[in-house]
Parts: sequence; structure tokens; C-alpha cells
Amino acid sequence: MTVAISPPSKKQSDGLQPTGWLRYFSFSLDHKVIGLQYLVCGFIFYLIGGVLGGAIRIELASPIADFMARDVYNQVLTLHGTVMIFLWIVPVVNGAFGNYLIPFYVGARDMAFPRLNAVAFWMIPPAGLLLISSYFITGAAQSGWTAYPPLSITTPAAGQILWILSVLLLGGSSIFGGINFIATILKLRQPGLKLMQLPMYCWAMLGTSILVVLSTPVLAGTLVLLSFDIVAHTGFFNPSLGGNAVVYQHLFWFYSHPAVYIMVLPAFGLVSEILPVHCRKPLFGYTSMVYSIMTIVILGLVVWAHHMFTSGTPPWMRLFFTIATSFIAVPTGIKFFNWLATLWGGRISLNSAVLFSCGFIVNFVLGGITGVALAQVPFDIHVHDTYFVVAHFHYIVYGGSVFVIFASIYHWYPKFTGRMLNESLGRFHFLITFIGFNLCFAPQHWLGLNGMPRRVAEYDPQFTVINQISSVGALLMAISTLPFLWNVVQSALSGAIAGDNPWRALTPEWLTSSPPPVENWSGKAPLVTEPYGYGVAEEPLNLEKTSNSDSDLGSKSQ
Repeated sequence: MTVAISPPSKKQSDGLQPTGWLRYFSFSLDHKVIGLQYLVCGFIFYLIGGVLGGAIRIELASPIADFMARDVYNQVLTLHGTVMIFLWIVPVVNGAFGNYLIPFYVGARDMAFPRLNAVAFWMIPPAGLLLISSYFITGAAQSGWTAYPPLSITTPAAGQILWILSVLLLGGSSIFGGINFIATILKLRQPGLKLMQLPMYCWAMLGTSILVVLSTPVLAGTLVLLSFDIVAHTGFFNPSLGGNAVVYQHLFWFYSHPAVYIMVLPAFGLVSEILPVHCRKPLFGYTSMVYSIMTIVILGLVVWAHHMFTSGTPPWMRLFFTIATSFIAVPTGIKFFNWLATLWGGRISLNSAVLFSCGFIVNFVLGGITGVALAQVPFDIHVHDTYFVVAHFHYIVYGGSVFVIFASIYHWYPKFTGRMLNESLGRFHFLITFIGFNLCFAPQHWLGLNGMPRRVAEYDPQFTVINQISSVGALLMAISTLPFLWNVVQSALSGAIAGDNPWRALTPEWLTSSPPPVENWSGKAPLVTEPYGYGVAEEPLNLEKTSNSDSDLGSKSQ
């Protein structure tokens, strides 16, 4: 492993920043504080979205609408999807871990634009409160998280406008964050640190940020035009006024399919950081993983219309998007083989982080297989707008991204707090989550294949038993949150002291104290050019002694 020392940098401080726990409620400029603000805020919205999802499953436990009114069901369904995507997964896999880790990985003291970074976070809580409060003030939007016209134009306008305003705020936050990540990765790298020496999460965030900056403005413009149709009665997407609702679908999915990769590419990067540490092996196929990420970024921008095979798309368009969607499975498959090769023959520690990472691999492979099936026009037409699509989508975004979020919390919690989580509770959390998730969503493939439509509160009684099994799985997923919450709180108060580097990891965030100082290192920042050198170097890693903690870590990091 090659290690050098970069010259120290000085960060301007106005001296007015709160200290202690108060800094987590302030307009902090510290990227680590902002990262944890993203994480905690996102988890609060995850709990809210989980309650909404539980209400949906309670309603679907019987074939008639007996738990809530039909219009209320539509509101709850819309809020659930919007909260889970825009307020939980996207902010956490990008904003939380990206803010916390990226400056460490490039050897910087902070993000490129610290104030813009803080602004990006503080746009999220008001956006979330605006969205949730719409249910109590005017009645929430009822057109689903896709807001397709003419449904979004004909349902009550007030709730839909508040939904649009909330999503516009969240989109602006994502754009600010994406610009910041691109600038930090490309411009704040230490001298001597090459792009192909960066940890894989940097590449994942670079690709994700490119997608955010290119696609999110399209969604913003589309929603502004939709608001004109609702408020000013223009005819951009309103068929009764000469508008074209299919054009809205093209514009919406130009963002919303890349949004899938905005949720899963950072998860790919996080898993690539976790597995080598706990397998004590170098990450297999680093170069191929970098190229596969960038290939996914390119192809992710040209596959949106596979969501629209039933909307009258011409045959040539169907053929193009079928081929493009099938091709995107290739770079994704490369990454899975690389993760399996990393696991193969390693000295694996089956702790909570590894279990959730392996659970992600299993779930995402299943979701990827159904994704390839949905890319084929005849099959997609058969199951379009059925529960097969619901199952596929949740295997990707929950079985993929959320499992990785939990794996990452178990892995980096000692860095955040300086204390260890309880492994017995962590394994129990994984077991209940994995069983509950698959019990909830696996049966939904059968429902979709047999014709049960999604987004309905009432259904054919023949589907009752399968829906009840799915609801039991949702209950287990809800229960699984309790040991996790207890573990996090109890460990923060009285958990075992972790030490600076409990995993003996080689990536730069572990080469400082846990938790880290304000400017990340008490001395000079280490230049790490081989972050996955486990089992490679014969001699212990030697770091120039910049502080006691740095030198101690240097002597025991191999």
C-alpha cells in the first residue's frame, strides 16, 4: 500500500458555530454534521413512510375498502411513494453517506461548497413538512408519485400543487448536492491522488451526481408546466385543451428512471466499501467496476420509455428501448460477479454489515431478473400496472438501497459515535427484515401475473389470502425496526467503546479518530492510493506520525 502525506489545509471558521449536540440542529458547515443530519432526518421520514405503507397493507388485508375511504387510500398511496423515494432513500444514500465520506476519500477538509451543502440539506425538512401537512390542511395529492395527467389535473388541485412545490424543493436540494459532489471529487483531490485510486464510492457518487444534474432539471420543468395546467388551465398536458399526456410521461420518466440509479448506484458504491473490509480481501475487478458504473450512467439516460410500452409507442421505439434496457443488465451483472469474487475465499466476518450486504445481493439479483423480464414488450404489456411491477420495484429500491443503508449504518456507526452496535440485535434485525421483506413482496409477483392491478383499495376476493400473507410480511418489517432503534439509542449511550479503527480498515476515514475532529485529521491528511490493499502488503502500513491516533492506526491497519 502506497501512503504519502499531503500538506495541511486551513478551514476558515467564524467561531459562531454551536458545539456539542446543538450543532446537529444548526446551520452547520461541517460535512460530517450535515451527513448525520441527512441520515437522522431521512430515517424520521422512513418511519413516517413505513406507517403509511402499513396503512396500505392493512387496507389490502381484505378485498373491500373497509379501513379508509377510497380517496384517503389514494392520498396515503401517493404520500408513501413520495416520502420513501424523495425523503428517505435519495437523501440518505446520496446526502448522508456522500457528505460524510467523500471529503475523507479525496483527502479534503470539507466539501467544495460548504454553505451550499448546508442549504441543500435545509431545503429537505420544510419540503417534507409541506408534503405531510398537505394531508391535514387541504388533503394530499391523489395521483400517485408519478402525478400522471389527466388524473393529476382532475383531482383536487390544492393537494397536487403542494406536492409539486415539495418535489421542486427536493429536486433543488438534489441538484445543489450533485454539483457539490462533482466539484469535490474532481477538484479537491489531494495532489498525487489519481482518479483510478479513489475508493469505489467516489465513482458511484460521481456517476450519480452526473445523473442528478442532467435529469433533475427536466423533472422540475415538467412539474412547473403541470402546475400551470392545474392553476392557469393551460394546455401543456391536458388532452381536453389540446395537450399531450404522453409527452408528460416521456419527460417524467427521463428523470424518474435515472432516479432508480440515483438510488442504487450509491448503494453499489457503499457495498463495495463494506465487503473488502469484512472479507479481508482486495475489491475484485476495480477497473471493470469503474467502467460498469459509468456505462450504467450512460445507458440509464436512454431507457426511460420502457415504462411506456402500453402508451401507444411505435414498434421501432419499443425495439430500441427493449434492447437498451436489456443491455443495462450487463454492467450491473459485472458488479455482482465482482462482489461474489470478493467474497469468494475471503476471511468473512458474518456481522450485521455483511449480512445486510449479502441480503442486498440476493434481493437485487431477484429484482434484476424481473427487470429484464419487464424489458420485453409482450411480457410487460401483460403485467403492466399490476402488482408484478410493485414487487419488482420494491426488490430494487428496498431490497437494494434500504438493505445497503442498514449495512452502512452497522459498518460506519463506530465512526459516527465511537461506539459499537450490539451484534446480536443486529443479526436479529437482519433476520426479521429479510424474512418480512420477502414474505411481503415475493407473493406480489403471483398477484401481478394473475392480474391484480396496483393502486387499488378493492380487488377480486380470489387474491385475499396472498394479500394477507403480504400484509404479515409488512408487519414483520415494521417489527424489525424496533430492535434497530433500541440498538442505535442504547449503543450511543452505553455501547462498547469502538476505538479509532475497530474493523482495521485501510480507507482514509478510518485513519483518524472516531468520531473525527472538525477538520477530519488532527494533523496532515494521509494520501491513500491503495484503499483495498488487504492481504497485499507484507509489512504493516506505516504513516508519518501526525498525531498519536494517526500513528496508532498506521501501526495496526494491516
